[in-house]
Amino acid sequence: MAGHLLLHSLLLSLPLTAGWTASNCLVTEGSWLSLVSRFFHICPLDSRLSFLASCTQVTNLTQALEVVPQSVEGLCLAGSISILPQDAFSNYPGLKVLGLNLQLTQLLPGALRGLGQLRELSFLASPSKSYLFLHPNAFDDLRSLQRLNFLGPCLDRNSSVQLPTSLRWLAVKYSCLQDVGELDDIFPDLAHSAFSGDARTLDVLDLSFNRKLKIASPGALQGLRLGTLYLDHTKMEAAGVVSLGLQRLDKLSVSFTVTAELPAEAVAHFELQELDLGSKRIGQITLEALASCHSLQRLGLKNSGLTELPPNFLAAMPRLERLNLDSNQLQSVRLCMNETGLVSGLWTLNLSNNGLRTLPPATFSCLPHLRELLLQGNQLVSLDSQVFQDLWRLEILDLGRNPLVNLGEGWLAPLPSLTTLNLLDTHILFRSTWGSWGPESLHNLRLQLPSAPAGVALSLPAGLTSLELHAVPGMKPRKLFPSVFPILQNLTLDGWGLQLGTQNISEIFPALRQLTLLGSSLEALCSQDSFNFFLWQLPRLQSLKVRGDGHSPRPCCITGLPSLQELRLEILEYRARPRPVQLKELVGELPRLQVLRLARTGLETLSAAAFQGLGSLQVLVLDWEKGLVLDDSVREHSPQMPQYVYILSSSLACQCANAWVGPWFERSPRSYIWVQSPQLCRTESRDHSKNPLFPFLLNHCPDTLELELFLGSSALLLLLISLPLLQEARNSWVLYLRALFRAWLQGLRCRKHEGKNFLYDVYVSHCRQDQGWVVQELLPALEGCPPDDQGLRLCLPERDFEPGKDVADNVADSMASSRVTLCVLSHQALHTPRCRLELRLATSLLLAAPHPPVLLLIFLEPISRHQLPRYHRLARLLRRGDYCIWPKEDEEKDSFWAWLRSRLGQPGCRQMGCR
Repeated sequence: MAGHLLLHSLLLSLPLTAGWTASNCLVTEGSWLSLVSRFFHICPLDSRLSFLASCTQVTNLTQALEVVPQSVEGLCLAGSISILPQDAFSNYPGLKVLGLNLQLTQLLPGALRGLGQLRELSFLASPSKSYLFLHPNAFDDLRSLQRLNFLGPCLDRNSSVQLPTSLRWLAVKYSCLQDVGELDDIFPDLAHSAFSGDARTLDVLDLSFNRKLKIASPGALQGLRLGTLYLDHTKMEAAGVVSLGLQRLDKLSVSFTVTAELPAEAVAHFELQELDLGSKRIGQITLEALASCHSLQRLGLKNSGLTELPPNFLAAMPRLERLNLDSNQLQSVRLCMNETGLVSGLWTLNLSNNGLRTLPPATFSCLPHLRELLLQGNQLVSLDSQVFQDLWRLEILDLGRNPLVNLGEGWLAPLPSLTTLNLLDTHILFRSTWGSWGPESLHNLRLQLPSAPAGVALSLPAGLTSLELHAVPGMKPRKLFPSVFPILQNLTLDGWGLQLGTQNISEIFPALRQLTLLGSSLEALCSQDSFNFFLWQLPRLQSLKVRGDGHSPRPCCITGLPSLQELRLEILEYRARPRPVQLKELVGELPRLQVLRLARTGLETLSAAAFQGLGSLQVLVLDWEKGLVLDDSVREHSPQMPQYVYILSSSLACQCANAWVGPWFERSPRSYIWVQSPQLCRTESRDHSKNPLFPFLLNHCPDTLELELFLGSSALLLLLISLPLLQEARNSWVLYLRALFRAWLQGLRCRKHEGKNFLYDVYVSHCRQDQGWVVQELLPALEGCPPDDQGLRLCLPERDFEPGKDVADNVADSMASSRVTLCVLSHQALHTPRCRLELRLATSLLLAAPHPPVLLLIFLEPISRHQLPRYHRLARLLRRGDYCIWPKEDEEKDSFWAWLRSRLGQPGCRQMGCR
């Protein structure tokens, strides 16, 4: 069953407290997009949007949109609809991003009416196999549109389509475009003469992946001011861009085109600032081509087949800041010519994935401004201590995936500004001087644990904020030096290569926020007793990711982390002897956990018991779990279930234990539940035909026993319920009738005997927890001697009730004998049975008596009126203002006592009906 199921009645409410029924729509909040991002691949949406929806297999747009909340900001639709109806999205005025993969053939005016806030619109289709007809005024209503993408559909049958004036990005990719000049016919206002005064400016024009594009008609984009032009994976010659008539061009990307040399003419004509040129056709760069590249600030030559660089390569580009030479065939690199005295302003240099074997001492001598140097994936075995002597501003150095063995003594000393260093997948040998090997500014370190003699501690900089350590299989655990990393926030351990105690782990990493454990059996992190729980106590840890190696025979329960907000558990099932796992075996008490993702953990049973310690859980993701059984206890626990439950690439077991799940999904009171793939069950063991899961269970699971159990349990339940109800009836129902009848009689007597006195001035209703306030504050102020005190006679249950008399009778008689009923309310009082009874009697008398008594309320703490029992009975009272809140500030208490005395009246005025 593919679907998400929630209530239609609360469809549009936010925050999401209920949902809607639809078989093919997935919704999520932007902050959780990474958890389900692979289901938005048809049109990727921005995670900065607050609310997103993606619907597939759409055949009726109206029906599909009925279940999508109107508050979504990003919407992606996939299916088979040829024409959009008028005002198709008029109910979504806040929509900012819209992706349509609907096999559309026409877009008529008015179809996008009402999308005044839309910023990005994408049309997707199978590449070069479908045609989309656009009405000239199809985009008239999109006054805020900034990005317009056509990814797949052919547009060559269109003409005179008007583009929004706000447009800054236009992409026509994977289409049947053959000539750039076709754009001038399709979008005539895209480019105008530079002398007309109304030339358009675009940040990006993306024409990449048009496999048939090879012609650039002269003047096709005459007068257009363009920031970036993408022509990647086309048959265009970069030199043809010059004839397009562009008024301005800052960046040109022509990777994997037919261009076989550096497009010097285009660089010089536009004075390009950035050029991306990746193609194995190039092979080499000539000095003549370099002579025209003085304007370049960024140059990308990734995968260009370069075997060497020409002399004075950097000298020809004095403004160059970023150079990418990744994935070439450079055996050596000679950028700096000492005899020329060149000083380059280069900031970033990428020499990754070449064949570099050695770096001479003067390799980077002319790059004093270099901030980032990437050398991963080469054949470097050793580094001389003089290689980096002139890079005193270098901040990022990546040496990963090199067979490095020897590092010169003090090799990092010339790098005082270094903040990030990667030494993963190297063969570095241990040195006893590693305690002082890094600069003080080094904060991010990725390190392959070096081999070392037994018992020798691994020395690392104490000022690290991020540390990633990879252990070699079979390595004995190493101790850390120093013993405390005071500011380390992110720690990643791949394999178990450290010898860390469990009792003092919070002292070693006092500031740790994010912990990632990869490829570990977790035996060192779990207790060996029958409880088998997580031993590391990290009070500030907010994110934990654990990916096992499939060799742990028992699960490890993650618990005892009070600040943890995100938990991801992956590949924890025991491959040798897999066994069913319950959620409570994996997760314990985590009061602040918001996101829980489980993948390949062997989870089989999901019950309500696991959610008892997860009071803040908002998102539960079950990915690649097989044969899930949802225990019936989840149904009763549903109001406390997470707000979002995603069952992705997982299957529910074809067992009668899941028969209740289908109907429950349809009326889930709070959670949004989405099952990604259709669930099918075989009819019989020898029958290969399959049926949908829930209809199959409802038809094949016997319900006779369940019905008998239901009837028997219902009868027993009614019997058990009746006993306390009978007792309650003696104390409440009969008491109500008797109290109301007594009030009516007193009202009749009040007309004949006006002078009869009440026994008490005030009946005080309060709970035992509030007795201190009554005795210390209320009693002295009201029962003291006038004139300083009120001098009233109060009826207190603990003091004035008749001994041996039933409590309910005492309450009714005392309340009827008091001129005023004063209820002292707090959260404790509202949970006390006697106080609730007194409040119900007092409100009944107030509403039913001919001459109702005075009823006053004193709130010792703020309480919502909705928390009062049957609060609608007090609506008249609370509107009249017969209540007051006990102030916490001393200067406001005088006003409180003045209000109370004015409402209680003078002492001695105790006649029936006296006010």
